[in-house]
Amino acid sequence: MPELPEVTALAAYLDARLAGARIVSVQIGAINALKTADPPYTALVGRQVEGVGRRGKYIVLLTAPAEGTARGEADDGGPLAVVVHLSLGGWVRVLDHLPEPKVPRGRGYIAARFGLVRNGEESGIELTEAGTWKRLAVHIVRRLEDVPGIADLGPEPLEDSFTLEAFRKVLAHKKQIKGLLRDQKLIAGIGNAYSDEILHAAKISPFAIASTLDSTAAERLYEAMRTVLADAVGHAMGLPADELKDEKRATMRVHRRAGEPCPVCGDTILEVSFADSALQYCPTCQTGGKPLADRRTSKFLK
Repeated sequence: MPELPEVTALAAYLDARLAGARIVSVQIGAINALKTADPPYTALVGRQVEGVGRRGKYIVLLTAPAEGTARGEADDGGPLAVVVHLSLGGWVRVLDHLPEPKVPRGRGYIAARFGLVRNGEESGIELTEAGTWKRLAVHIVRRLEDVPGIADLGPEPLEDSFTLEAFRKVLAHKKQIKGLLRDQKLIAGIGNAYSDEILHAAKISPFAIASTLDSTAAERLYEAMRTVLADAVGHAMGLPADELKDEKRATMRVHRRAGEPCPVCGDTILEVSFADSALQYCPTCQTGGKPLADRRTSKFLK
């Protein structure tokens, strides 16, 4: 699933290409992907893209009425945002032409398509999704808070306002630290991959209970979180959309690298599997050399 660094870079890439463009067509290829009905998606036609940004793991495309363009019947003239959550298999395909009226055979699952024109140049984007579980979500809203997932989001981990003291308050929850880092209501934008990377950098077990971390460990985790995420954003920025996934895989040190040597100590990276996910960690760096039980407990194997 795309996380904070990839979504940040993807939003920046889209912003550079789409800001100032006029939306000339909108096609919804999968009605189950569209999570809102008011305003209707047709209200976007004729509007101008003001910019593309990010909140948590969501891509946010802001629009406003285009100057000199008549508003559609469904457009009340106020701000509208297209908010997209890519979920596990979703992505954005960027076109150098307007989308065709009908989706060609063999193009795969396309949830939505947008045609745009900027300075006379035509372009388009397609929201695609791989895999059998279709969870990509598109919201068209007047306010970002109208998206339930955004209304409940926790603070952004790279914002200056998210200080060490603010982080300590989050750590007061009696949760396993891996789950806490992934909890979008507590911290926005971190998922399975970067929580593995952060915990490895901080030398903390994924099963450690957040509220039991001492002051030194909490500070080490905070610095690791900020450094890992900032470095990942730096690596991803400037890359085209179709290269971002490969860049993410290439920069991972432990995530999805079970059986490989730890780049820090050389020990073998291990994995704990769950029903719908898995985590990876280094025993030497994170758990005192002891392997974690491969089940939903925090106990060590004996």
